[in-house]
Amino acid sequence: MSAHCQLTGRRPGFGNTISHSHRRTSRRFDPNIQRKRYWLPSEGRYVRLTLSAKGIKTVDTIGIEAAVTRIRARGEKV
Repeated sequence: MSAHCQLTGRRPGFGNTISHSHRRTSRRFDPNIQRKRYWLPSEGRYVRLTLSAKGIKTVDTIGIEAAVTRIRARGEKV
């Protein structure tokens, strides 16, 4: 599963882990990605979305119809 949110577009961030001796090694900050299934009444079917925790809260606020419209406007297939 790719670590990006279909609604907000959040992707992993990259940085360094710094040890006690100050040696730096590369690391990755992954967003909190969940796969969630929503009922889409206009199409009479379920859609499964890959969303970050903030994306799930956004769907709760604006509704699934508006969220799917935004995702399609970004050019992603639902």
